[in-house]
Amino acid sequence: MVLVAFAIIAYSCNNTTAERLQGEKVETVTTKSPAPVVVTLPAFKIVDLNGKLFNLADFKGKKVFVNLWASWCPPCKAEIPSIEKLYSKVDKSKAAFVMLSLDNNFETSVKFAAKNKITTPVFYPAENLPALFNVQGIPVTFIFDETGNLVTQIEGGDDYDTEKYLNLFNK
Repeated sequence: MVLVAFAIIAYSCNNTTAERLQGEKVETVTTKSPAPVVVTLPAFKIVDLNGKLFNLADFKGKKVFVNLWASWCPPCKAEIPSIEKLYSKVDKSKAAFVMLSLDNNFETSVKFAAKNKITTPVFYPAENLPALFNVQGIPVTFIFDETGNLVTQIEGGDDYDTEKYLNLFNK
């Protein structure tokens, strides 16, 4: 008996509205598609190697390259040289680079950056990561346009010393 009742309920939950209202007058409602969600540069406090506090949103007006990395991450370390090369080739007045370390403490990042002579600006979160940066794995890179809209998100390591990325920053 219970099995029969369950089957009836399951069948009725799977019927479409039109089938359930068969024989009745059904009004068709047209809805607009929701506007596409635009991901933007988050307002988020970060600190640089010198202890100076910044808000990531303050870089709006430039193209912004944000790379989430850690000194213990082999793919992160592997892509840093190509990020360094890209950074050396872009116009710093039109682009901001943020190497956002996710090491357990910033001192580890500072030592790693010094030892490896990293010239790309290294930062550390000064508050909890925004939802956009709560990722499953690193490295992850986010590139935002001058208006703060996300242009691309690259999950995993990549070679940034390419014409593709250079052109992205020189447009």
